[in-house]
Amino acid sequence: MGPIKLCYETFGDPSATPMLLVMGLASQMVIWDDEFCEQLADRGFWVIRFDNRDIGRSTILRDRRPPKTWQLMVRDQRGASYTLGEMADDAVGLLDQLGVERAHVVGVSMGGMIAQLIAIRHRDRVLSLVSIMSTTGNRRVGRPHPRLIPHLLSRARTDREGYISDFVETYRVIGSSAYPRDPERLRATGGRCFDRGIHPAGAARQLAAIVTTEDRTPLLRQLDLPATVIHGTADRLVTPSGGRATAEAIPGATLVMIEGMGHDLPPEVWPQVIDAIVRTAGVADSATGAAAS
Repeated sequence: MGPIKLCYETFGDPSATPMLLVMGLASQMVIWDDEFCEQLADRGFWVIRFDNRDIGRSTILRDRRPPKTWQLMVRDQRGASYTLGEMADDAVGLLDQLGVERAHVVGVSMGGMIAQLIAIRHRDRVLSLVSIMSTTGNRRVGRPHPRLIPHLLSRARTDREGYISDFVETYRVIGSSAYPRDPERLRATGGRCFDRGIHPAGAARQLAAIVTTEDRTPLLRQLDLPATVIHGTADRLVTPSGGRATAEAIPGATLVMIEGMGHDLPPEVWPQVIDAIVRTAGVADSATGAAAS
């Protein structure tokens, strides 16, 4: 994997079919809830979650300058230290290290963008693709609600209690209005993230990679694999047009709209999300079996 080292964890039987979970902006792998990962493992997968570069316990690119706010606002390419494509290559490098030839790939938000790019750049490594609460890179779709912009650009507090309070507030702002999160459970997750290590400059570099990314629509149209797009009807951070555009771009993709879901995965929606992931993987496994016979 070269100079990038990724921290990862696995759930389930290593002999089962691998499933790679890719997390979103400024979000450590533990945002993939342990119970969510265990439920996927119980459905027959070897589940792999990891910290992207510049977050948690993976490589923090301290020698790269974070972007200036104005560079983020105008999408100045000079503010980006790396691309989402390079982050996709990181994930494939992790599969290489684990000896995984092909995996089902599931991504959330920025992780959905990375998952799309894994399929685009490394088609032979991807059994199926599930893109959740994400978008295509087309700037006309999936745009955040204007009232969220100040929150996205606000400076995060770096003391433990301040970080946890901001973590809870973020999910209040972007989360599912129909499924309010348990504040104590959120506080526990926020504390876990803080204790693993927080890196605000790294989060800013990830954001620069997002805002300077290319429109993937033409490349998504060339994909030929089982794919599902999941989006919440109440998502104000990546609005539903982003999910619809993604499903329209990928040939044969299934679109699953979850009523009342915002930009998070509350436990109440896990059955729908996990069923959709398992169905998509099943289509891939059936096609692989048919090809083998």
